[in-house]
Amino acid sequence: MSTAGFNSQNGTGTGQAYANGPSQNPVALQQLPGVSYGMTHQPAYNPMQPKATTSPAPGLYPSGPYQPVPPVSSHQPGPQLSSYPSSPGQPLLSRPLMGGPPPHTPPQSSSPSPGPRLPPAQATPPPPPGVSTTSYYPNPQQPMAPAWQYNTATPPMGPATSMSTHPRGPVANHMNQAASLAAPSPSSSAAYSSAPTPHSTTQLSGPGITPTSMHGYHQPGTAPPPMNLMAPQTYQPSRPAYGPPPTGPPPTMKPTPPPTGPPMANATPPPPKTDAQCGGVVNNTLSPTEPDCEEDDIECPGAVAGNGPQASNSYNHVDNKMAGLTQPGPPGRHLGHYPSLPPGYQNTSAPHTTPPMHPAMQAATQPYTQAPQPYQQLPGGPGPAQLSPSLAAMSLQSSTPESLRAVNLLQERNLLPPTPVPAPTPCLPQDLQKINCNPEVFRCTLTSIPQTQSLLNKAKMPLGLLLHPFKDLSVAIEQLPVVTSSTIVRCRSCRTYINPFVSFLDQRRWKCNLCYRVNDVPEEFMYNPVSRSYGEPHKRPEVQNATIEFIAPSEYMLRPPQPAVYLFVLDVSHNAVETGYLNVFCQSLLDNINALPGDSRTKIGFITFDSTIHFYNLQEGLSQPQMLIVSDIEDIFLPTPDSLLVNLNECKELVQDLLKSLPNLFQKTMETQSALGSALQAAFKLLSPTGGRMSVFQTQLPNLGVGALQSREDPNQRASAKDIQHLSPATDFYKKLALDCSGQQVAVDLFLLSSQYCDLASLGCISRFSAGSVYYYPSYHHQHNPAQVERFQKDLKRYITRKIGFEAVMRIRCTKGMSIHTFHGNFFVRSTDLLSLPNVNPDAGFAVQMSIEENLDDMQVVSFQAALLYTSSKGERRIRVHTLCLPVVNSLSDIFAGADVQAITGLLACMAVDRSVTASLGDARDAMTNAAIDSLTSYRQSVLTIQQPGLLAPACLRLFPLYVLALLKQRAFRTGTSTRLDDRVSAMYQLKYQPLIYSMLMIHPALYRVDDLSDEGALNVNERTIPQPKVLQLSVEKLSREGAFLMDAGIVMYLWIGRNCHPNFLMQVLGVPNYAAVPENLYLLPELDTAESQRTIAFIGWLRDQRPFFPSLHVIRDESQLKPHFMQNMIEDRTESALSYYEFLLHLQQQISK
Repeated sequence: MSTAGFNSQNGTGTGQAYANGPSQNPVALQQLPGVSYGMTHQPAYNPMQPKATTSPAPGLYPSGPYQPVPPVSSHQPGPQLSSYPSSPGQPLLSRPLMGGPPPHTPPQSSSPSPGPRLPPAQATPPPPPGVSTTSYYPNPQQPMAPAWQYNTATPPMGPATSMSTHPRGPVANHMNQAASLAAPSPSSSAAYSSAPTPHSTTQLSGPGITPTSMHGYHQPGTAPPPMNLMAPQTYQPSRPAYGPPPTGPPPTMKPTPPPTGPPMANATPPPPKTDAQCGGVVNNTLSPTEPDCEEDDIECPGAVAGNGPQASNSYNHVDNKMAGLTQPGPPGRHLGHYPSLPPGYQNTSAPHTTPPMHPAMQAATQPYTQAPQPYQQLPGGPGPAQLSPSLAAMSLQSSTPESLRAVNLLQERNLLPPTPVPAPTPCLPQDLQKINCNPEVFRCTLTSIPQTQSLLNKAKMPLGLLLHPFKDLSVAIEQLPVVTSSTIVRCRSCRTYINPFVSFLDQRRWKCNLCYRVNDVPEEFMYNPVSRSYGEPHKRPEVQNATIEFIAPSEYMLRPPQPAVYLFVLDVSHNAVETGYLNVFCQSLLDNINALPGDSRTKIGFITFDSTIHFYNLQEGLSQPQMLIVSDIEDIFLPTPDSLLVNLNECKELVQDLLKSLPNLFQKTMETQSALGSALQAAFKLLSPTGGRMSVFQTQLPNLGVGALQSREDPNQRASAKDIQHLSPATDFYKKLALDCSGQQVAVDLFLLSSQYCDLASLGCISRFSAGSVYYYPSYHHQHNPAQVERFQKDLKRYITRKIGFEAVMRIRCTKGMSIHTFHGNFFVRSTDLLSLPNVNPDAGFAVQMSIEENLDDMQVVSFQAALLYTSSKGERRIRVHTLCLPVVNSLSDIFAGADVQAITGLLACMAVDRSVTASLGDARDAMTNAAIDSLTSYRQSVLTIQQPGLLAPACLRLFPLYVLALLKQRAFRTGTSTRLDDRVSAMYQLKYQPLIYSMLMIHPALYRVDDLSDEGALNVNERTIPQPKVLQLSVEKLSREGAFLMDAGIVMYLWIGRNCHPNFLMQVLGVPNYAAVPENLYLLPELDTAESQRTIAFIGWLRDQRPFFPSLHVIRDESQLKPHFMQNMIEDRTESALSYYEFLLHLQQQISK
């Protein structure tokens, strides 16, 4: 498969039927005659662009001794590094742009068909009339180039249109009269309707939810008051508010115009129609221009129409324009005068306390409540009612805030703070700041959004969102509020869920904060279940919490919720039995089988394979499990389809008998072949009727039947300084099967336990495109590598018992004028903004890149909302909604002041992984270096008022060059150092789907001195004292032969013991008399009855508890084999193939000063 066919979304490979790329909108690919949006759109800044090489040598680092580099202009056009040449005769961008929407003209490849750039025609048939969607592209007449293509022709760039309209209304629950009385803007008045649009469908009560006269508020020991006005509604206070918020950009939504056809004669609305995202039946009874609030919605994840032809979408608002219909101006511009609301309509929330956490977690978990930075609005300032004028009058340039303080990186050596870096706080009024989404769940690279794309391009920083949408909130600051209601209040135009950042014009109307449509407040919403009062919709939980979960009524289902179904597919070849993993797996599942999430409907099944496929009949009534062997792997079939997946509660004894006998069953096998592809096909057939989770355990390269692979790794090239080959899949078999699984709500999790090359680049596709996870255990052996065995045991326990969501979809919405164009993570993109997630787990992260399509100069804030619809393991349909609000600014200094350096680094890592696969590793390395050069150049040229010598960075970005250097030395991107191909690909997968807080430890580990731990400044957690040592720089100069140092690198920890370490520490912590007695492969610290031992074990255990996976611990000495791995993480030091941090800074300065 050509590398050109592998992209950051679902990918398009040669001959593949699946072509659902990141930026290919089914609507944008249609030719709509006579329709033009006519906007002047700026190309987005893209750091992943191969510009003139700025690195000292190919791959950034010289292989020999460091030598100064001859000056090379960082902005002069250089040789094309992109694999995508531009159209003949068109000028090339000197540096391809990453991060923004693709240019208008699709590039024409001159290479012999490396894979279609756009989906084949049959994948996106013309849309039927009457189904509307939202486009992210300026002009649907012109197909957009995919977001991962570079060096395309520069689109025509007109001047940025300046909009003189007034702000679009208040941000919080107040009405800004000045905004509402402003005249409509001629440039945008056609896009909105000022009056509420008649709704063609109504909210239906689900079966069993009879409209009663009471709202139920479940509070222990109390009964709800008798109310005879609304349908049942339950708010569960046992889960407190402010769960962590989501991370992801919402798509731009176009409001639906009012209906023009005759009124419907029948009061009963037709069933809601669905589109390609739902796979349901399209309701063609509505007129093409009639608004349909159910279609194109997150409510439709049920039975997907497989991978066959899908119903596409058309533009209702485009149809209306073509029909010559007049559309009123935006709501809020000329709605007349609404009296100001009483003070009760301002959002308030009680202060909350934070339990002790790891500083990194604590910093990221603070829901924007840290001490305000100097440029933020002070407490006691204007409330939400005065937000628009107060923000408009704000200027961050009156006094230089701390985040913009110029730092000379070449002079200030100790830049690393002693505690983890906190997320920056958006410059919002205090009341909005308190209720904003938790940055651990929803985080933006820029906490101040530029008004225009051209302003964003000048800043030279990527704009994107990082999400952790299904984070386990049971241990978060405050638990997740859950609301049961027969009516879920949403905008009738863009389908945004009501949230804390909408505006209440009065008690009966609210204005959407994404599309600005005015909506009616339903009667049921007038009752507040928390205060048990009527007439205060602004105080309901939905409007007080940026993260909330709804128990969905029946109209959010296309089929009954599926049961929890678990299928385990186990490699039992000779190689697998030798590793000893089967014993660990069977024992772990036996120990935790009662903790498997589910209910009385839970099903379980097992398949084992070597050169044949083995099924297990576990039907109730059998005295023992029955093995059924299928040797025809070319035409796989299910021998007894009805008895292979059985009810766990009814057949638990048979399941336990099987788990006890499995390890002995294959103990003497000599079968060396592996028919993994056929086993996956069999598992897919077994799970297709219901959907569920497939857990695959593999120990070697598949070498038999479909999906067979051959070794592509050359061990002699592991330390090559040249480009790394074979980062893309060798076959599209696993990707195609993953897409089939996704269509049937099946996710595949891969556990790879091997000491040999297994081609993870190919095998990983089965998890990547089915929303699964990849667990990689290199050199796994039950005797030779006990640390990996311990890690496997702990990870497996977490995997078996953690929360899970089935048949999920996630949609990200954003304020009108912004758009999403690239997603990162494990999923299938079902449409431009809908992610198909057959399973969603609490350890999965996502990232999205965004662009600004329309000027935001009439807005003071923008909002992003991520909505995740899933089926719980108990069979409940639930919707988890996260909403993030950020201010809009019009100066570069304000943009820099709000830069989130860790979020920028995390998004840059995702983009670099894609660049490595679609182009080359060298291109990705150069692009990361260019990202640091560009941002610091922009700061120096456009923000600094007094030019000074040296390498200057704003305080908020002072760690950016260090993080970029850490990425260049990370296992995924390093060159010149021996790195196994599977290790490299595994690191790339982790950077793509790990939540930011965990991936940052893998990028820049934390180093602590632990031989002098004390109780000074310690935390008290569950009656345990947790020491808090300072974080040290990653340099050998910080080490001491007299000390002991702990390095936390995310998935692994190293405890380095100095040769002259004090005997007291060795005896009190390690239980050995001297340095020479420290065991060679020590991975468990003895639990000794000493204060030093208890402190050390408590600190390490506390670090481990802060993450969902289990990092193994290695105690190393100077003679240890693992010492080179420890030293490779000393990012600030020079190696044979990589620059030191100081040399890297000199290189940056050389490029910036040109």
